[in-house]
Amino acid sequence: MKRYNAIWIFGDQHRGQAMSTAGDPNVNTPNMDILAATGVNFTRAVSGTPLCCPYRGALLSGRYPHHNGVPGHEYRLPPERPTIAHAFGERGYDTAYFGKWHLDGFHEGDGRRAGKHIVPPERRGGFRRWIGYENNNSPWDCWVHGGEGEDAFQYRLPGFETDELTNLLIGYLREKAEARSSGADDAPFFAVLSVQPPHDPYAAPERFMGRHNPATLRLRPNVPAVPRVEERARRELAGYYAMIENLDWNLGRLREALADTGLADDTHLVFFSDHGDMHGSHGQFRKTTPFEESIRVPVIISGAQPYYEGYRNGFWTNVPINHVDLAPTTLGLCGFEPPEWMEGTDYSGYRLEGRPKREEPVSAFLQSVEPTGHHNSVDRAWRGVVTKDNWKYVCFEGTPWLLFNLNEDPYEQVNLAHNSLYAGERRRLHGLLQEWIDRTGDSFALPAV
Repeated sequence: MKRYNAIWIFGDQHRGQAMSTAGDPNVNTPNMDILAATGVNFTRAVSGTPLCCPYRGALLSGRYPHHNGVPGHEYRLPPERPTIAHAFGERGYDTAYFGKWHLDGFHEGDGRRAGKHIVPPERRGGFRRWIGYENNNSPWDCWVHGGEGEDAFQYRLPGFETDELTNLLIGYLREKAEARSSGADDAPFFAVLSVQPPHDPYAAPERFMGRHNPATLRLRPNVPAVPRVEERARRELAGYYAMIENLDWNLGRLREALADTGLADDTHLVFFSDHGDMHGSHGQFRKTTPFEESIRVPVIISGAQPYYEGYRNGFWTNVPINHVDLAPTTLGLCGFEPPEWMEGTDYSGYRLEGRPKREEPVSAFLQSVEPTGHHNSVDRAWRGVVTKDNWKYVCFEGTPWLLFNLNEDPYEQVNLAHNSLYAGERRRLHGLLQEWIDRTGDSFALPAV
């Protein structure tokens, strides 16, 4: 049986609408477009918890935030919590992680900086090789560390974060290819590239920044015509798009390295993001809201080509794949059933067979378990669902909040949550949300409808 490798590539705060393959006129992402054209593009993918730490805890563990020990911002992933790295390691895989971690529960204060905080080896999620940092909002001043004991190290990356972390992954790929060709080591691998951009501050290398003029950007129709909102959105989006184009360029470098090392045909690529960024839509900025700009993320599976009968070289699906689904799906791509402790669904059948492996959920569960209290954040907990037929329903505890028919209202400008004409639809979606709460053992109290 042929053994496949897998690589995760993801940025921070990269909303699913911000790719040229998704129709955004402001950005050019040819390498993301190639992945979509040669793979499966999950156009309705969501960040089930649009905040960095709880997303990452769910991503690595395949368990929902209220179960995995990371329900909110700056919680530590319990070191005893098994992750996808453990699952792959038990199956003979080498595992490697490069970049942002944000799962060690570091709280800044007393002049300390998360970017220089040392994550001890026992809290690095079971990855055999780990070169990263806890959290850092300064892509030109990024410090990474790794190793342990006498082999421990920490140093400042010599250039822009996304470029330098990609260099580390490419170096790892060349090392793996050389070991394989020499017969020294033929173990397959699972590797992760996790970069902070396009997270704020919105700045990229000059040749990317020069491509975007704030004054000529086309804002989304749901950005209100309020001068302070428009001005900020334009200013920040110019740098945001530059960072995305830089990420795309590095994705191209990675694809070239896979081809050059002979690993391309054996390696699945999973490209995604932890959550989106509002950038002025509905007058809001950053994340933590259930609006489309915050929860909708890219998820594209490409790389190693499947060879089933009737294979289509690239297609889109509206399956609402979620954060807890990526770990079991990646294991499935490599031929493994997910362990029982993973709560997510394996969607690898769409890539390997062109169809689902088994019956799948018709909706995805959305959560904000613990509000952060940060500016530009929703200041109370909420729960919601998005459905395969493109409806969204969200509640605060004890009261409905949002109801949208995304088929006719993709920019969420008509809230139907308290419109009696849609009471039947609200009851249907309320039932789906209650099922998720019951199924996952959540304690959130829904309103009576």
